[in-house]
Amino acid sequence: MTRNATAPADRGPLSSENAVEVRGIVKHYGETKALDGVDLTVRQGTVLGVLGPNGAGKTTLVRVLSTLIKPDAGTAYVGGYDVLRQPRQLRRTIGLTGQYASVDELLSGYENLYLIGRLLDLSGKAAKARATELLERFSLTDAAKRPAKTYSGGMRRRLDLAASMIGSPKVLYLDEPTTGLDPRTRNEVWDEVQRMVADGTTVLLTTQYMEEAEQLAHELTVIDKGRVIAAGGIHELKTQVGGRTVQVRPAHLAELPEMARCLGEAGIAATVSPDTGLLSVQIADDEQLTAVVGVLGGRGFGIASIDTKLPSLDEVFLAITAKPGASAARTLLKETVA
Repeated sequence: MTRNATAPADRGPLSSENAVEVRGIVKHYGETKALDGVDLTVRQGTVLGVLGPNGAGKTTLVRVLSTLIKPDAGTAYVGGYDVLRQPRQLRRTIGLTGQYASVDELLSGYENLYLIGRLLDLSGKAAKARATELLERFSLTDAAKRPAKTYSGGMRRRLDLAASMIGSPKVLYLDEPTTGLDPRTRNEVWDEVQRMVADGTTVLLTTQYMEEAEQLAHELTVIDKGRVIAAGGIHELKTQVGGRTVQVRPAHLAELPEMARCLGEAGIAATVSPDTGLLSVQIADDEQLTAVVGVLGGRGFGIASIDTKLPSLDEVFLAITAKPGASAARTLLKETVA
């Protein structure tokens, strides 16, 4: 790992406002660059959503930051601790839920949580109380004494999440935590994550679900082929990638074609959807919105409603990570975010 030679061994993160700071992390597996100079920052008490296609390097990044593997180059601090110089101290500040449940199937749900609490140096009384609390939070109280091998897939996942939270970690890594869960269980997980963040926990979340990212993340980092290709707030990325769509609902449905024709004469391309009764116009800024309203109002058309819509996060993700024609979108995002 490359470091400043003058940095003290107990040096904390580069900024006291950040729980995680990663600079130039590289990890190779033979000829494959799983991570190729990754930079990211997670502010304390927030959720950073890490998105990317399969094989982008998300899980490798989590494994580096949880000291499960060593990077080949770069620096990383978590909770003030260096991932290489202070791994033991770092491990006491983090929780990790991987892609697959890692509970002991021969132990009961309660025994799994109690054991982990004791391994984290909780007293017997504290470990019992914490295990009981988390079993209740994740709706596992009725199954607390049953062996984990009798649990459904969703129940095992909830138990695994509870296990990662037993020590009230300052930084929590969630690597695709709700894959395979039903909507109700997924919502329970989201509620618990939001409770922890409200209490000051910092979360690094990798996910394939755009809805999950929108629900939980304060900021996003998009990784592809081991590199960060975009970063910023959700609203920021939506604006940069696709601009906005103006949706106009006329007072009289029969006027839709004529409205589109008038806009076309003014050099404004419009799409008509008779099924929804809407006229749609892609705009890049507020001036274009004013122009659309000006043309329609100037021609005396009655407007029942007008709304603007940003692209969905799915559309943003596809635009950033698409193979053909993605270079322009990536260049725009890199230049804007830099």
